[in-house]
Amino acid sequence: MTNSHPKTISAQDCLVALMIAVSASDENMRTAELVKIQSSVNMLPVFADYDIDRMKATAQVVFDLFEQEDGLDALFGLIRDNLPERLFETAYALACDVAAADGTLGEPELRLLEEMRYELNLDRLHAAAIERGARARHVT
Repeated sequence: MTNSHPKTISAQDCLVALMIAVSASDENMRTAELVKIQSSVNMLPVFADYDIDRMKATAQVVFDLFEQEDGLDALFGLIRDNLPERLFETAYALACDVAAADGTLGEPELRLLEEMRYELNLDRLHAAAIERGARARHVT
């Protein structure tokens, strides 16, 4: 990735971008959220061959897009073009885990998750199950 125009964006970059987008959606990236992103990338099989050095550039793309008027649409365009459909539910599950990580879900996070469900064309029942799992994993 270079500047704000990625030449290639991998499926893993898409997953990282959505996690960062959820964390940044309320303009307050909490430590718990960042730790959740880092641990997901370090532990999950989908990231087994991911170059962790790409995270910073991916984060910068998200931040650059969020500064643009149509940035969210552009982000979802990148996701649709580069994330295989078989990873749509994975993407949503990771985003829900990040959103739940700090114990609070604000309006901006909820709106972004709703937009994600729509953009990824997730079945409402599947999305509800994913959300419930995230809540159960992050209860204190």
